[in-house]
Amino acid sequence: MPLWDDAATPAEQITFRAAVASRVAAQDVSDDMLCKDVAKQIVSRASSAASESAAQEVFDEMPSEVVWDEKMPSEMTVHAVEHHDSDSSFFLDCTQVASRFLSASHGLVQRAAYTTGGIVDVGQPTPQSHPELLADGEITPGITNEEYISRRKKLLEVLPEKSLAIIASADQQMMTDVVPYPFRQNGDYLYITGCMQPGGVAVLSEETGLCMFMPDTNKEDVVWQGQTAGVEAAVDFFKADKAFPLSQMQKILPELIERSKGVYHNVKTASSYKNLDAFRRASLNNKVKDLTNYTDELRWVKSKSEIKLMRESASIVSQSLLQTMLLSRTHREESQLAAKIEYECKMRGAQRMAFHPVVGGGANGSIIHYSRNDRKIRTGDLLLMDVGCEYHGYLSDLTRTWPPCGRFSPAQEELYNLILETNKECIKLCKPGTSINEIHNHSVKLLIKGFQELGILEKGKSIRYNYLNPTAIGHSLGMDIHDSMTLPKDKPLEPGVVITIEPGVYIPAAPVLNERAPGRYRGMGIRIEDEVLVTDDGHEVLTASVPKEVSHLTTLMSMGSGGDYPNSAADVRELRAACS
Repeated sequence: MPLWDDAATPAEQITFRAAVASRVAAQDVSDDMLCKDVAKQIVSRASSAASESAAQEVFDEMPSEVVWDEKMPSEMTVHAVEHHDSDSSFFLDCTQVASRFLSASHGLVQRAAYTTGGIVDVGQPTPQSHPELLADGEITPGITNEEYISRRKKLLEVLPEKSLAIIASADQQMMTDVVPYPFRQNGDYLYITGCMQPGGVAVLSEETGLCMFMPDTNKEDVVWQGQTAGVEAAVDFFKADKAFPLSQMQKILPELIERSKGVYHNVKTASSYKNLDAFRRASLNNKVKDLTNYTDELRWVKSKSEIKLMRESASIVSQSLLQTMLLSRTHREESQLAAKIEYECKMRGAQRMAFHPVVGGGANGSIIHYSRNDRKIRTGDLLLMDVGCEYHGYLSDLTRTWPPCGRFSPAQEELYNLILETNKECIKLCKPGTSINEIHNHSVKLLIKGFQELGILEKGKSIRYNYLNPTAIGHSLGMDIHDSMTLPKDKPLEPGVVITIEPGVYIPAAPVLNERAPGRYRGMGIRIEDEVLVTDDGHEVLTASVPKEVSHLTTLMSMGSGGDYPNSAADVRELRAACS
């Protein structure tokens, strides 16, 4: 199938051929890189050619024939072959990888080749500026404008009559007076608008539809920060019904507040609308309430497009953690492994980590939210890594504990098997109609019984269980790492809900909370966390590809002679078994 049509110029064809040939000849992607990453590189190179002669120079350095046939974990194959025929056409056989491309293969390069002019910059990717990320009609990757409009309608349907919803974007946080922290959007604002930029306020009502107040910008702002979305982008791209500069909010919003019967807003987000007299009067008259109870309900069950993004996020972090586990055999610094997991996630398409990685060796693993990552892992210690990434607004969350040295001690294995069995038994309960509370209560019974059998918890002293594990069995997951948290924990699970299952035990080297564990268990932290999608007839474990059985972990850590990859056919077979 050609990736251009007859309108493509010779320069564009040469540019594309050079991009593919250089990408393929270098073979600088790891053997588990997803096919769409190849597509991204093709588009990036094809879009950046300055001239036909420059493209020809690059192309001349490439081999006359290139064939790349690498097996992907998804069992897909990319074939790239340069053909010398009468019209110098180049064809990419994409029949097996079309579903991995983010837009239809036909016309991909035709669209990408014209990015040097005529594209309106709205401060975030669009189908025109980033066709490798967004298909036509999408506001954010994977989510169409129809889905965003549907979300707005559903919110209005669940709100009381004549309500006004005010949803503010997250603020830009500053590291110093002129250096910003990387920006992450408020989940509700992103869910309703699709806008990934700071400074805006969205208002939603039956009367106005979606009205967006967009930040005022000047030329100096553009010089220092780049283009941002304005009023036109709010209507044309984000599909708002109305839009105004933020400077006009103080004139327009008070009247909307006065006419409404109730005002619902995201209370934890700071914004200037809270200083309006009309808002303060409404608050004094008990007209102002928290919007989160309603948006959490909408975000609880994921749509098909959201599930697709969450699967991809889970796949990215799973592949990345596996690579990091292999590296831990030879690199024992917590900081190195933290760097490795972030590198692998971003190389696979993640925009950022979902949270600061927990890389706890030995007793550091017993600190639930350990974040220093500054110690060296000693031989014989367990390593606990709790990691997640963000993929176009949707998060993953995964924890594994393993011995980098390649073997568990008897005490480590006893405690690990208890946590593993609890993990597997609780995953079996993940199905429609069961609640997180029910699963948690079952996990507590299993762990108390196991702790007593191991002599970690005295019989009749189950109240001390929380000293060993003060965490819940899991939480909802989505656009936030703890998603839909205002909903009750006894709410029945439904198809499309994504939760984590993460039993653990945390025994510091020296007593902290009066826990009384035998010395052989001291200085251990063990958690096994999986991401679980509830389906119509049960569940799907989105992180199942990452080994957690003792035999698989020891095989993974012991194969070959070190390094990141297996060294023999036997190693490959062992690795496949461990990851199956």
